[in-house]
Amino acid sequence: MRAPSQIPPRLVLGSWRELGTVGVVAALASAYAAVLIMVAAVAGRLSDADDGALGVMLGVVATVFILIALYVSGVVMTNAVATVLAGRVRALALLRLLGADARRLRTQIVRQAGMVALVGAVSGTVLGVVAVLVGRVIMVAHGTIPGGSYPLVSSWLLPSIGAVVAVTAVAAADGSRSVLTVSPADALRGPQPSRDAVRRLTRRRVGVAGFLVVTGILVLGMAVEAGSDGSAAGFLLAFVGGAVCTTGILVGAQLFLPACVAAVGRLLGHGPATVIARRNAVKDPKRTTRSTIGLAVGVGLVVTFASGLDALRRQVLEQDDLTARQRALSIQIFNLTEVVLVAIVVVSAVIAAVGFASTLSLTVLQRTREIGLLRVLGLTRRQIRGMITREAVAMSAAAILLGAVVGIGYGSAAAASLVGAVGSGFALGVPRFVLVLVAVAGVVLVIVSAHAPARRAVAVTPVEALRFE
Repeated sequence: MRAPSQIPPRLVLGSWRELGTVGVVAALASAYAAVLIMVAAVAGRLSDADDGALGVMLGVVATVFILIALYVSGVVMTNAVATVLAGRVRALALLRLLGADARRLRTQIVRQAGMVALVGAVSGTVLGVVAVLVGRVIMVAHGTIPGGSYPLVSSWLLPSIGAVVAVTAVAAADGSRSVLTVSPADALRGPQPSRDAVRRLTRRRVGVAGFLVVTGILVLGMAVEAGSDGSAAGFLLAFVGGAVCTTGILVGAQLFLPACVAAVGRLLGHGPATVIARRNAVKDPKRTTRSTIGLAVGVGLVVTFASGLDALRRQVLEQDDLTARQRALSIQIFNLTEVVLVAIVVVSAVIAAVGFASTLSLTVLQRTREIGLLRVLGLTRRQIRGMITREAVAMSAAAILLGAVVGIGYGSAAAASLVGAVGSGFALGVPRFVLVLVAVAGVVLVIVSAHAPARRAVAVTPVEALRFE
């Protein structure tokens, strides 16, 4: 037998196609980072006469938004790797029975995912740099910016590629943890854990998640109070409170998100396809959570920024001492800022949407045998397509609702922490246009993400599906 370190990569994580989500997300994140870095570099050259103040400011802004994109990418990649491994439990168990230990398998998983991410990151960086260069040439030709010597590349591009690969490595290690801790014998038998073990795990998860969420909400309340007193520390407290609360939601998502998906599914009807789709949501809570939580995070980010700006607009424009000219100028500034910030952060939502579509496709592929059994029991091709589409609708709707509610809360609290002292108290930011845009994007996402896996699912004959392992 080969030594564990010499196991062909295909036996561990399958083909590179199965890791397509990791590569695409790495490419998107790297292209996004490259564009922000190069724009900051060009702006820095333009502001040389101003001691580079504009370049420094844009560099800081770019760093913040790159970190946001990396965070979303990490969530999506962790779920993608966990989904791939969940469908290869038996193969991994056989490898471990033949002598491969969990530590070496995890090392190989991290290495393989890192290689895919490196290819995607380099490709995305090249595309981002080329896009900025083309845009710069066009702007110089139209006189939008002056001609001159601009940097072709930035020294910060290599660290951004390294950051994407590092996030991928951490995500792969975390995504493989739950699968590789299962003993080979249990993986081959496929038993359910004992009720006592499930209860202990649930109680522990509830405790940790509840503590983090409550703590985060309290810190957000402190941020609002600090903002109303005019303290500069309010916004920092809002960031900390949001981060802590989000961590609690991620920890406890498996406890409530499948139930939310099932509740949304009840609104879609009571036909056989709908009932099966609804039961699939709660039958495997881990799978449902992995498919949904990344999209919720992406939507939450977009709504947070839009809600925060809407609340800021309300706080500032409600001041009685503003002249008509100052009010009109403030409205223009807020509108421009909202368009720019939402346009920048929406890339993180696109990354999450790609993760949602890819994870849904993987989970349908892993359920080929189950779908074949449903076909044998009498479900038609149309009903199978409807079942998969309804699953996508229920999961995306639950994710969008969760992200919107959390985003409105975070954005409103952040705005109050900034200008609570000059405004009229706490203002709830409800960005109606952005919420409608997110809902429309969700419909498009469902149509796109459900079409390909549904078509592949019904293309396999029942006999072939039942033979699938």
